[in-house]
Amino acid sequence: MKKTIRISAVSYLNTKPFLYGIYKEGVDKFIDLSLDIPSSCAKKLIDDEVDIGLIPVASIPLLKSPYIISDYCIGTKGAVKTVGIYSNCPIKHVTELLLDYQSKTSVELSRYLMQNYWEINPEFINTSVGFENKIKGTTAGLMIGDRTIGLDEKFPFFYDLGEIWNAHTGLPFVFALWVSNKKLPAAFLSKFNSALKSGVNNLDQVAGLFQSCYPNFSIKEYYSKNIDYHMTEKKQQAMHLFLNYIGSKKLLFESIK
Repeated sequence: MKKTIRISAVSYLNTKPFLYGIYKEGVDKFIDLSLDIPSSCAKKLIDDEVDIGLIPVASIPLLKSPYIISDYCIGTKGAVKTVGIYSNCPIKHVTELLLDYQSKTSVELSRYLMQNYWEINPEFINTSVGFENKIKGTTAGLMIGDRTIGLDEKFPFFYDLGEIWNAHTGLPFVFALWVSNKKLPAAFLSKFNSALKSGVNNLDQVAGLFQSCYPNFSIKEYYSKNIDYHMTEKKQQAMHLFLNYIGSKKLLFESIK
């Protein structure tokens, strides 16, 4: 029996189309799949606990031999809606920024925009569970993922990091990519990417499966307007610009054709 390929995928709503495709096409029968927060996906891949991870882009340089194995990603062409800074005061008045512990990419993107777009230098504070309760006064908070849904209604100021990055660079942004830490069989990669494609081609159906869980949030609109799943040349350009800022290493792109 062939060794099962171990995969760690992000547990967020934006990853559901990928998971839908994996199960719809029967790829789940050939893999050992775990669902994790982005930082855990990265750690598992770095520690060789999995073979493939949907990991934050900022974690790629931490891998000895990263292979980008898919033309699909978690990206955005503009406003991403579920990655942003929440505050009770205008961003220029922020003196402290609480950093979401769930993703390295969003943390580094916040640092980049603070320095290069807003040109401010608040104190960056690492956090743990429940840190959103400490957002007050001139202390703002970076938050990502499903738990941000509806949060913009609780704070007078919300800064969408995808939207701000696009305003500053004119480029889309890539938050997470499918990456392996070793070369994998071409036949499996072809089957895996076909499954991802199947999920992305059925966004309306996926949205319908989960809409009842978010009655005041349009998942269909989120998938069609905020999240963009295709790894384009412009996204590659944006990714290299971002990785250059945080100190990148050479990236290895697997052939999936």
